[in-house]
Amino acid sequence: MPLWLAAPMQYEPGEKWKYTQSGINAAARIVEVVSGMSFDAFLQQRLFHPLGMKNTTFYPTDKQRSRLATGYAKNKETGALEPVPARIGYEGTRNRPPQGNGGLYSTAPDYARFCQMLLNGGTLGGRRYLSPAAMKFITLPQTGDLPTGFFQKESWGANYGWGIGTCILRQPHAGAASILSPGSFGHGGAWGTQAWIDPVKGVAYVMMVQRANFMNSDGSEVRCAFQQAAANALAK
Repeated sequence: MPLWLAAPMQYEPGEKWKYTQSGINAAARIVEVVSGMSFDAFLQQRLFHPLGMKNTTFYPTDKQRSRLATGYAKNKETGALEPVPARIGYEGTRNRPPQGNGGLYSTAPDYARFCQMLLNGGTLGGRRYLSPAAMKFITLPQTGDLPTGFFQKESWGANYGWGIGTCILRQPHAGAASILSPGSFGHGGAWGTQAWIDPVKGVAYVMMVQRANFMNSDGSEVRCAFQQAAANALAK
């Protein structure tokens, strides 16, 4: 926190939108200060345990590590996929603090539980996890008319707003967003993973990949194919 506070501002608030890792980590630190708990302990007590997310943690056990998916990167010379170690700083060891911007291990079934809670407006199984006020901050744009998001076409930025930690679709457009409803929200992961919530259709899309150097997948062909396959399966 002292390092972030000492750094000069890159631009004035409201001037433009830019994804900021330090902002997400600052949010995690705020949780610690307000709750009096470490970030990982807070999430375990308030979300993971009551939601039944038994394999979601910053610090995998030896048994969980034995089940970790292997990450692969493409060899630039041969084009072959080769196994690579975890990204530096996100090895899941106790000598690293829990960070808001990354380092959480999970499974598709676990994350589906989290998405079901978001689809239900912050509740699941009769228990409320996020207040209606909190849901508004992650489902309604907080960035005004500023173009936002990570896309292969800069013009798509006007179709999105940004909430607190979520990208929000204002209007569908060609590509992966074509099958989503206005108001859908989600977030991509560092290695190309995706989770998008469509509250109008009542559907959550969770895509997990094992490519360590995969391009950002917000507008990728892989995400388009995945979401279309999921939509086709649901239509049946």
